[in-house]
This record gives sequence, structure tokens and C-alpha cells, in this order.
Amino acid sequence: MSRAGGQTIVYENPPVIAAHRGVAGRKEGQGPLAEWFDAILEDDLLGQKSWELAESEMVRRCARDTLDAAGLSAGGVDAVLGGDLNNQIIATTFAAKKLGAPFLGLYGACSTFVEALTLGAALISGGDLRNALCCASSHFCTAERQFRFPLELGTQRPPQASWTATACGCALLSGGGHGIQVTSGTLGRVIDLNITDANHMGAAMAPAVFDTLTAHLTDTRQSADDYDLIVTGDLGWIGRDLLLQLCRKAGVDMPADKLVDCGASLYSQAQDPHAGGSGCGCVASVSCSWIMKRIESGELSRVLLSGSGAMLSPTSSQQGQSIPGICYAVSLEGE
Repeated sequence: MSRAGGQTIVYENPPVIAAHRGVAGRKEGQGPLAEWFDAILEDDLLGQKSWELAESEMVRRCARDTLDAAGLSAGGVDAVLGGDLNNQIIATTFAAKKLGAPFLGLYGACSTFVEALTLGAALISGGDLRNALCCASSHFCTAERQFRFPLELGTQRPPQASWTATACGCALLSGGGHGIQVTSGTLGRVIDLNITDANHMGAAMAPAVFDTLTAHLTDTRQSADDYDLIVTGDLGWIGRDLLLQLCRKAGVDMPADKLVDCGASLYSQAQDPHAGGSGCGCVASVSCSWIMKRIESGELSRVLLSGSGAMLSPTSSQQGQSIPGICYAVSLEGE
């Protein structure tokens, strides 16, 4: 591996994505990307006793299907890297317990999946792992209960609020074979512009996305023209517009038609998700289905995939703290 600029890692032995799966819940399965998902849940509770256990079961099933697609058992996985939005990332932890593979638990809020790809690719490129299963999930009901209000209250959601996706995405990185290459990864900085509205995720994360995307382009001496698409995690419609405004203000050439946001793509506005989709499972499921399948088909050649996270907790919000943002980015290239 080598460093490019201040924040980007170039993987001299780029790992490939040997298999990937995207799973969506019922609401997500009624949206514009329904045909791209590998599985759509008929029951968001998945026969479990709690929403948290249901999310863990969703992760386990998605991981199992990904490994099956690669012809690999859980015993052949060198490490599972992933996380979720629950306290102490219990959904992913309990799923990893059932898989029985070595586990690296990550928390980057909604950026977790791209963070996992960045770290997994570094460990494989450096020769430390043969493969790594990268995953992230979220569930509308678990997130609402933890960060906002129990569903039973029927609390009114403000227009700037996003809809936490019930979804999961898994990608198996491998040090050999054929597949989409992960060629570079850019580490993000924690950016805080003192946004205190816990519903306004797009405003909290857009500055961090801007910081990471511009760092990547500067470090690699590239522009948006070098990519077919620049994909952001879950800024939603409002956050995407804010990001474009930040680019225009800084003189960064960011064509609107190249900037695709997973949160603004997962739902139609007729579904009333307010500002769009969010949650760890948003970028994970959309990128493991809609984006990666288009790269494999040859429709897309080079994609810069970024994942953004709002680094808040119920405690920090209740204490009146602002919401810092983080963003990671990886470059995906077709064969």
C-alpha cells in the first residue's frame, strides 16, 4: 500500500469484491430500486421477539447468502468487519456470534459500510487477511426507539427528518480472483459545523462528505470527470442539495448528474420518507445491489463510493451537544 496526499490509501494489490448481497425491508422493497435487491423481507420482525433481534437475523441471513454466493463457509472467512446503529452494535455482534468468524466491530454510524470496505481492503492489500466480509445494517424500528421516540407514540416527524432504512448490505472482499476492484480508500476527518437538530442528518453530514470528497480528488489528482458516478451515502434530497451548494461555493466542479445519493434513490417522494433514506443499511444495501450490479454489467466503469455518518448519541443530543459528521470513500473499478 502507499499513501496519496494526506488522507488517501492506494491499494497496490487491490482486493476484489468476490460476492455481494443487498437486502431490503418492505417499504424499501416498494421503492424505485426494488428490482435490484437480492431479497425483500416480507416481515420486518422476521419471526423474532424484538426489533433488535430481527435486525441481527437480517444481518445473519445477508451474510450467509453472500458467503453462499462465493462458495465459502463462515469457517473460511478471515474476518467480519461491520456494525449498525444500535448501542454497542448488538445487531452485528449477535450475528457474528452465530457466524463464528473473527470479528472486528465498527461504528461509523451510517458510514460504517464504507469504513469496513476501507479497512478490509487495507488488511487484504497488506497481506494480513485473505478475505474479509464487510457488512452494515439498520432497521427503522430499532433506530426510532433508540434515537427518537417509540413507534407507539406516533410522534410527528419534521420535514427535514430522514427515514432510517430497514436494510442490510454485505460484500466479501478477496485477495484474489475476479470481481470489482477496490483501488483506493480515503479516510475522513470529523467535521462539526454545530448542527444541533437531531432530525437534520443531511445538514450534519454534508460538510464531512464535502471534506472527504475534495480530499480524495486532491490526493489522487483527479476530478469528478474521472468517475462515472460519485455516490454519497445517505444525505437525502436536502443534504445532496447542500453538498452541491458547498461545492459551488468552493469552486469545486461537481456535475449534478454525476452525484447520486443512496438516501435520495432508495425511496420515491410519493412514499413520504420526508428528506430521504438514512441508516447504516442505506448505503450498504444500495451499493451492494444497484451500484455493484451496474459495475459488473459494464454500465459503470469507475465509481467513487462514499459513506457518511452523523456521530451523535441519545446522550449527546439530550445534553445539547452538536452533531459531528464523518465520511469515508472508496474507489470501485470494474474489470
